[in-house]
Amino acid sequence: MAAFKVAIIGAGSVGFTKKLFTDILCVPEFADVEFALTDISEHNLTMIATILRKIVEVNKLPAKVTATTDRRKALEGARYVISCVRVGGLDAYQDDIRIPLKYGVDQCVGDTICAGGILYGQRNIPVILDFCKDIREVAEPGARFMNYANPMAMNTWAAIEYGKVDTIGLCHGVQHGGEQIADIFGVGHDEVDYICSGINHQTWYVDVRVRGRKVSKDEIVAAFEAHPVYSKQEKVRIDVLKRFGVYSTESNGHLSEYLPWYRKRPGEIMNWIDMSDWIHGETGGYLRFTTEQRNWFETEFPEFLKEAEEKIDPKRRSSEHASHIIEALETGRVYRGHFNQKNRGAITNLPDDCIIESPGFVDRFGINMVAGITLPEACAATCLSSINVQRMSVHAAVTGDVDLLKLAMLHDPLVGAICTPEEVWAMVDEMLVAQAPWLPQYAHAIDAAKERVAKSTVKTRDWQGAARREARGIEEIREEKARTKV
Repeated sequence: MAAFKVAIIGAGSVGFTKKLFTDILCVPEFADVEFALTDISEHNLTMIATILRKIVEVNKLPAKVTATTDRRKALEGARYVISCVRVGGLDAYQDDIRIPLKYGVDQCVGDTICAGGILYGQRNIPVILDFCKDIREVAEPGARFMNYANPMAMNTWAAIEYGKVDTIGLCHGVQHGGEQIADIFGVGHDEVDYICSGINHQTWYVDVRVRGRKVSKDEIVAAFEAHPVYSKQEKVRIDVLKRFGVYSTESNGHLSEYLPWYRKRPGEIMNWIDMSDWIHGETGGYLRFTTEQRNWFETEFPEFLKEAEEKIDPKRRSSEHASHIIEALETGRVYRGHFNQKNRGAITNLPDDCIIESPGFVDRFGINMVAGITLPEACAATCLSSINVQRMSVHAAVTGDVDLLKLAMLHDPLVGAICTPEEVWAMVDEMLVAQAPWLPQYAHAIDAAKERVAKSTVKTRDWQGAARREARGIEEIREEKARTKV
């Protein structure tokens, strides 16, 4: 098989880049693939390139690893382009969490919809469209763009509708939820089959088979409620399961911020979350986690480099979609997964223009989505609320329309359950001013927003949220990891 080039944008996401890299090299035909890494941080690029080159050396592979801060150079001749960027980094992300808290909006993650996710999309979409321009101009003709970056649906929507690039959005939420279902029934992960359909982070297991037998809603509810861990960690998901009749892919913390019911009253938030790990609902949990992980990598680089001396084991290939899709496209070995694509009628009761996450098959002919799926009405209604927010947010991000951005925020389920229109308008103004360096499409509107912020009479408060924890230091993390190993 002729060698080809894979470019990874945002390759400074060290752990994830390493996973994608080793997954691809698990495919025997891909031993001589060229990996072009690019990131705005030369420091992070140097570290990840060192690790990946060590893996190539240890495994005696002909694969090539290059690293450059020149994105167009990295994309030249690439057949596949993978993005895992976080535009604005932790500086902007802190404001995605901090500013909405002043207005009473308590988020666990804030990277999909809700106040933080909407602004995250405004930062990402102009950059995504720059990526698409480069792909059209310098990548291999027909190159495929694989987007792992959140907000998944908004980024993928913009890349397809405005970037005019063959784009697929990829997430691991479906796989992780499937693993939970296997766990509650006490079977192997490969003994559970399912059809999962909806939109990213609000995808629904509409048909579940355990060892070939279709299991009912009541069986799934009973198994989750009897599980010693999930019964405590997944209170929102189990409550939604009972009421809607189907289980949702997304974590307890994520799901709680996409709905208008579980985080709107500060005094009740603790009833629905679990503090054993950030993902179960902690205020700003993912911000704390990413802050700790950044600091951890900086000091533990020698350990990561030592791990790179281990031989690649195909049995440890992850369930991340990218390598499996590339394998199917290049070799014809069919792969079934759940992908983010334009709906175009695949889900009968969602709009054609939206980005769905639903089953598809990949072979040499491309990605073929399963058509004719109809979601339960409550699931479709919940997805539609988010889709309408996503659509307005994408169009606002492309046009720089402040009024449309505010309307998108007003229609967000959780924000709308907490804030008045006046508060929404004030919050958006404050977020625009704080994040102006990453919002070029709103440059014309920043001065006016500053004036409105200065004159605002909307009452805010200094609030850390219902369940906030401080980021831990390196020594605390090291001690926890040592305890886990014992």
